[in-house]
Amino acid sequence: MQIKTLTVSELNRYIHRLISSDPILNSIYLKGEISNFKLHGSGHAYFSLKDEASKINCVMFKDHYEKIKFEPKNGMHIITNGYISTYERDGQYQLYIREIEPDGIGTLHLAFEQLKIKLKKEGLFDFKKKIPSFPKKIAVVTSPSGAAIRDIISVSKRRSHYVDLLIYPVLVQGENAALEISNAINHLNNEYADIDIIIIARGGGSIEELWAFNEEVVARSIWNSKIPIISAIGHETDYTIADFVADLRAPTPSAAAEIAVPPISDFKNNLNGFYKKLNTSWNYYIQKKHNQLIGINKHKLLSITKHKLLEETQRLDLLQRNLYDYANKKIQNSQSQLVKNASKLEALNPFSTILRGYSITFDENGNNIYKIDQVKKGDRINIMLTDGHLNCTVTHKKKEDHSIEHFWTS
Repeated sequence: MQIKTLTVSELNRYIHRLISSDPILNSIYLKGEISNFKLHGSGHAYFSLKDEASKINCVMFKDHYEKIKFEPKNGMHIITNGYISTYERDGQYQLYIREIEPDGIGTLHLAFEQLKIKLKKEGLFDFKKKIPSFPKKIAVVTSPSGAAIRDIISVSKRRSHYVDLLIYPVLVQGENAALEISNAINHLNNEYADIDIIIIARGGGSIEELWAFNEEVVARSIWNSKIPIISAIGHETDYTIADFVADLRAPTPSAAAEIAVPPISDFKNNLNGFYKKLNTSWNYYIQKKHNQLIGINKHKLLSITKHKLLEETQRLDLLQRNLYDYANKKIQNSQSQLVKNASKLEALNPFSTILRGYSITFDENGNNIYKIDQVKKGDRINIMLTDGHLNCTVTHKKKEDHSIEHFWTS
């Protein structure tokens, strides 16, 4: 009898067919503890599932992993659904997971707590914008057919006719609800400059029905909103992630309308109250001044007036004295300056030179002669003296050096 020899690939392929044809292994539920968890860049998740004595390698492909609500972590106990197959290249069998949920706690509750912790660490629950006291326009993001919008419209009309409501219809539950709510918040911030408040509302329901308001995309849009947001989701006992991020949480949609829309009657009452207080204060002030005026008798009034007149007279005398001192000082300064200028002018006066015993010589055209080269024999010249003029004719010239150096060396 001849025995066929198999290759490793043939053996692994054979085992793969055997395991894949087993109906139990083709759809199996398995529970255990996660270890060695790794989320690959491709989006596939790889980890081991173990109990006290054994472990099995697991893989969850991207398409299935993106559908789970919570974040798997090492040490977490889970229940999985999938099938057993082999990875032929390595000859190993492993669990290919289709679905996964926490063991002992609901998937949505775990996802809620995980996202709550994550956003709280990032500070998305800390900063709160102030809700305007007297809004002119309020946008309501909700289902157009739900009870929430009817309650908000009813309360708003009853409280004030001066506030405009803009209804922005969205899905409030279902697969696409979170994205619609997020887009509505973004659109209102980008396209409407006159919106004062945004109300996000829906009626009560189970955690599954309210889950759109627990999605991270909605929380991020609320956080990034420049317009203050009031959340009014479910009943008073219902809490969502949107409630923690919103600037204010209302227990019900009706309560949100009461918070956002100030009653016009209260405003009128407050205005009347302010008017009465102002009128009372003004009358009291007038009466007080009137009583003070009556209390002043003629003698006292005359005394006050006389004292005031004396004070003003004294002030006038002081101003007059200061003016007199200032004028004298200016006159003295002007006189001193005039004497200085007169001295300078006197030094430049040609007649001062004549009075000191000198004379001034001019040619026939009246030009001053101060060098011998300016005349020649036979020229007619005029000489100015202290008491008259001489008309002379040049008969002789003799040039001499009258410099200071020549004076001291001669």
